[in-house]
Amino acid sequence: MKPPFTGTVLVAGATGRTGRLVVQRLQTHGIDFRLFVQSGVKAVELFGPEIVDKLVIGSALNDQEVEAAVRNMDALICAIGGNVMNPDAPPPSAIDRDGVIRLATAAKAAGVTTFVLISSLGVTHPEHPLNKYGRVLDMKLAGEDAVRKLYGEAGFRHAILRPGGLLDGPAFRHELRFDTGDRISGSISRADVAEAAVISLWHPKAANKTFELIKASDEEAAQSSLEPFFEGL
Repeated sequence: MKPPFTGTVLVAGATGRTGRLVVQRLQTHGIDFRLFVQSGVKAVELFGPEIVDKLVIGSALNDQEVEAAVRNMDALICAIGGNVMNPDAPPPSAIDRDGVIRLATAAKAAGVTTFVLISSLGVTHPEHPLNKYGRVLDMKLAGEDAVRKLYGEAGFRHAILRPGGLLDGPAFRHELRFDTGDRISGSISRADVAEAAVISLWHPKAANKTFELIKASDEEAAQSSLEPFFEGL
């Protein structure tokens, strides 16, 4: 069954480890997309030469490149994130805060009606150990706050996902937990996060919600889709 989303989705951070899985899930669902990436060469290596026509080259640090990227888009899934372990990379303030704010501001001004942000569990806990690295969780929270403010108006829609520790590997699918209030901790497969981000484009329970998602500690009945996990939000 084709999902109830018919627009074009811009994926920011599409060549990252989570972003590339978002692209794969959009392809699986048959949803049209464009990729906002810094390296077209890397994108072609990951997705093949057929992706060339869907590439928008640019950086979330550049106003003009962001404004060009969001034109004629219906939704944006933001999977950008700073590399806090690389001293030569831009700091979290430039990516997780300013980059997200730049994307959300330009997207709204261009009439992009839906914005899905992949953030992080623990952003409301300033004492969290991750904040030792450029106050990365504080920066992510500032990005979240901007999305909620910009996309909280009538006629616009947002969803902010706060995954636990990101794991490479297969999806868990049938053993997840969604919650609100930043009260849980744990880890989750990037593949599950990617699928949840895509489903957030249309699922009514995801509309204008901020929620956490982790792998559950106990197995539940197997699900063929992640959609049922949204029902408790």
